[in-house]
Amino acid sequence: MTADADTGMVRSTDKAEPVLAPVARRRWKKFRSTAIVLATQIGILAAFLGFWDYMTSQNRAAAFMFGSPSAIAGFLLQMARDGSLWRDSYVTGLETLLGFFVGNLVGTVIGLSLWTGLISKVAMSTLSVVIVALVTSYKGAVGVDPDQINLMRTLGASKFQIFGKLVVPASLTDIFAGLKLTVGFALIGAIVGEFMSSSEGLGHAIFKAGSLYVIPKVFAALVATIALALILTFIVGKIEQLLMPWRRHL
Repeated sequence: MTADADTGMVRSTDKAEPVLAPVARRRWKKFRSTAIVLATQIGILAAFLGFWDYMTSQNRAAAFMFGSPSAIAGFLLQMARDGSLWRDSYVTGLETLLGFFVGNLVGTVIGLSLWTGLISKVAMSTLSVVIVALVTSYKGAVGVDPDQINLMRTLGASKFQIFGKLVVPASLTDIFAGLKLTVGFALIGAIVGEFMSSSEGLGHAIFKAGSLYVIPKVFAALVATIALALILTFIVGKIEQLLMPWRRHL
């Protein structure tokens, strides 16, 4: 801040102020491009649904085989009113979360443990969640910069100090990449399990409606499954932002 010799008014000499304009412009451009992409996606989806509904309304056989958006929306509302939508979503979501957390916990622990040398031979589980979590976490662990490891050794750090302060934080990027993949795998596992043996859940609803050829209800349950997958993926992304705040601006 400086004083003007003629007017006596205080003027700001902060050089950071002009930087605000370019930042605001970049944010506006990013917002505008995102809005355009979103509007285009919504427009394409609306056109597709309109075409689908029109074609099935003109052909009863097509409506029976493929359902229609209006019928699907009707079943969604009916399932929401009678509570089956929320009950089945809760059951499938709970099964998915349990499989997701247990599978990723086991896979991540084994994958990171391989770096420490605590486990020399590990019998790979056939469960897809465990395999993906194991591979991604181990990939992150072995990808740590050797120069950083040697630097910590030079400073007197033990192997477990290197593991906790360097290897694990450096592996978070790969671990969360695996988590985003395994959300889908966990959900698929829960749905398949409900196909085989279950009296509740979205998988059971899809299987039962498909057996009775109630195609709109099949699509209604699929829409609920997709919504559940998007919610779980969103939650994983938020957890990643909390644990890795430095990646928010990348």
